[in-house]
Amino acid sequence: MKSIKKNSCDINAKSSCCSNEDDSPKKDLKVHWDRAYEKTIVEKLGWYEDFPEPSLQLIEKCYFNSNARLLNVGVGATTLIDELLKKGNKNIIAIDISDKSFEELKTRLEEQSNKLDWIIDDLMNPNELNKLEPVDLWHDRAVLHFFNDQKEQDKYFLLLKKLVKQNGFVIIAVFNLNGAEKCSGLPVFRYNEKMLSEKLGFDFSLKESFDFIYTMPSGDKREYLYTLFQRD
Repeated sequence: MKSIKKNSCDINAKSSCCSNEDDSPKKDLKVHWDRAYEKTIVEKLGWYEDFPEPSLQLIEKCYFNSNARLLNVGVGATTLIDELLKKGNKNIIAIDISDKSFEELKTRLEEQSNKLDWIIDDLMNPNELNKLEPVDLWHDRAVLHFFNDQKEQDKYFLLLKKLVKQNGFVIIAVFNLNGAEKCSGLPVFRYNEKMLSEKLGFDFSLKESFDFIYTMPSGDKREYLYTLFQRD
């Protein structure tokens, strides 16, 4: 029997974000994120944004034309896609490990969903992503910080560097050093600008960064770092 969605995430600790999930360090992440979208309505998920203002603010600074290839990593059911479509972007690529999140997003977008390229893939074991043509933008809000060990982080940045064009842009939003230690029951790795710059290397220049206080649907606050880099 399909589980009934709850109205909100249970917030059990100030240091956590939706910490009611299983804390097991070894888990199938596809199953984990599918369950998150099955159990909780999208608007009550701990990472849901009514309006993705920080991301849009940084994307505006990239001065893309409507045909730019915009890769959204760990897209979930984000409203960023809605806003990019409203702005006339014609080449949006949505990537997630969870097909349940895609079901939610496609339902909301209705016929607009036909304007996107949809890819179910795992950043740690990419298949379809390895076949992708280079992109003008790599956008990641709240995915990188779930990769805690060095090998995972190396895989992430190796894939990013493979896919981002010369002069292309990278937007990464993660918990900053004062941010939560867990999200959705999983431990997170927190960053500052210097740490991200070191991970990206000399080929990428930091164009802008700022701290941002995100208000969860529960009303709790979470501290993020938003960064914009450009490949030289």
